[in-house]
Amino acid sequence: MRIAICQPTYLPWLGYFDLMDQVDTFVLLDSVQFEKQSWQQRNRIKTPTGLQWLTVPVLFRGKFGQAIREVEIRDANFGRNHLRALEVNYRRAPFFQEFFPMLSSVLGEVSAGTLLVDLNLRLLRWMVEILEIRTPFVLASALAEDGRRSQLLANICRRLGARQYISPIGSADYLLSEIEVLTGTGIDVVFHHYLHPRYEQRFPPFLPFASAIDLIFNEGARSMEIIRSGRHRPLAPAEVSNRMVEAKEA
Repeated sequence: MRIAICQPTYLPWLGYFDLMDQVDTFVLLDSVQFEKQSWQQRNRIKTPTGLQWLTVPVLFRGKFGQAIREVEIRDANFGRNHLRALEVNYRRAPFFQEFFPMLSSVLGEVSAGTLLVDLNLRLLRWMVEILEIRTPFVLASALAEDGRRSQLLANICRRLGARQYISPIGSADYLLSEIEVLTGTGIDVVFHHYLHPRYEQRFPPFLPFASAIDLIFNEGARSMEIIRSGRHRPLAPAEVSNRMVEAKEA
């Protein structure tokens, strides 16, 4: 049993779906503290002037320390603004007309007070249906496991019967120093290794790390094939550690 654990993200990038596609179960870590201006509430699209942020406004004042699962959307009108930005920049993309109506429906159903995690879940379900990813995903809050950082990851792995945990590479800074929390319980830890592929994109030059919606509007049915083309063998902890040392010395 192989799992990955990631925070629920707004309109995620390509690597997020590649990681999801590699595991038996994908856990959405909605039980940890919300981080303002993080990928949890925003992502980027391609425009003639570069990458542009689309940010979901949320209730934050007086709610410091709230968990991701508790975060409410502050203003439902953001959906109209996001849809307008997408239409302006992608209406001439080859697959815009095919996929925009359903996206418009999802964003159009949002009201003030809607939970951010519920919106992200609806968008994820829509995107994985397009990409034909069959991996089931579960909410960490439904598992009701306690612990912080690596201990929480280990508890979730144990609860689901996982023997291997594929970590996002961005977690290496803290996970490498705490890795025995997982390996000490028999869980093999490796790190996701993804190199962003190129694809047909509007407004040259090509810019990586946009939301996967950029890929979907431009490449349609080829999107998952393109996502998988960036996949490389997962990295062992020692390989990641060596790369981090080399980067510091460079």
